[in-house]
Amino acid sequence: MKKFVWFMTLVLAFALVLSACGAPATEAPVVTQAPATEAPTAAPTVPPAPAKPFRVAVVMPSAINDLAFSQSMYDALVRIQTEMGGPGKFEFVYSENMFVVDDAAAAIRDYATQGYDLVIAHGSQYGSSLQEIAPDFPKTSFAWGTTVDTFGQPNIFAYEAASQEGGYVNGVLAATLSTSKVIGVVGPIETGDAKLYVDGFKAGVKATNPDIDVRVSYIGSFSDVALASEAATTQIAAGADALTGTAQMVVGAIGKAEEANVLWFGTQSNQSSLAPSIVVASQVYHWEVVLKEMISKIQAGTLGGESFRANLANGGEVIEFNPDYALSAEAKSLAETTIKGIIDGTIKITLP
Repeated sequence: MKKFVWFMTLVLAFALVLSACGAPATEAPVVTQAPATEAPTAAPTVPPAPAKPFRVAVVMPSAINDLAFSQSMYDALVRIQTEMGGPGKFEFVYSENMFVVDDAAAAIRDYATQGYDLVIAHGSQYGSSLQEIAPDFPKTSFAWGTTVDTFGQPNIFAYEAASQEGGYVNGVLAATLSTSKVIGVVGPIETGDAKLYVDGFKAGVKATNPDIDVRVSYIGSFSDVALASEAATTQIAAGADALTGTAQMVVGAIGKAEEANVLWFGTQSNQSSLAPSIVVASQVYHWEVVLKEMISKIQAGTLGGESFRANLANGGEVIEFNPDYALSAEAKSLAETTIKGIIDGTIKITLP
């Protein structure tokens, strides 16, 4: 019996030892860490659409290098394009030599259908066409000159030049420099800025020397170079030693003035390059002054209904002296004093 008890005790002890040594150890709980929350993927950045350039189309009666009416507008558009940052900001197209009004009207309508921001009819002869076309395109802005008439249309701007101001300055200079006391004027048609210029020139001459004979010839055409040449020849034969004129046909008159060594006073564009030895000064139109106002209006939502004027005070007209002509200091000083007087109002220009 004792042996049995002892045996059983031994077996039990051995079992306990096996239990202590062989049982697997309790594993530490595995902690599964939640993955860090990822930032949401940002939507790809879409670059803003590039701003569309302001687009202008212009119809002109003559060539862009006529050194007169059409070139004055072309040069202004080039200057605006440069100021606004280049073709990416400002674009313009043009139709030149639109002497035939019906052809010009077709071009104006075609440009309007293409969605230009501003369509310019640069010529008073285009007014009736514009009056018919503009109502068909109420979201397009139109402009025409030289005039102040918008026809009461909300999408037509008008522009003009106070050309009598530069005409007056040129008249003062011509009267100062003339020795024959006969001065000739070659005009196109007695209307618009052409008539204003001629009348202002005559007023400047007479204010300087009322005894000078100012002879005016209107040839009835803006473009007939041969008629302008003929008129200049007649003026020179009558004793004129100084000439002026306006519109694109004056290249013929300038040629005759150069042949006879007769002084010339220009307007609309700088005409010094045509005859550097005889061109004294030119009144130059800077249409960008009024065009920039129109562009601002259009961008703000006003498409027309207003008129603008270029003059000496706002820089829309500038007297440019020919550096190749030996103008005396006294004569130039007189011209500059005259410009100042017109701007500040101490000189009043009386027109017929």
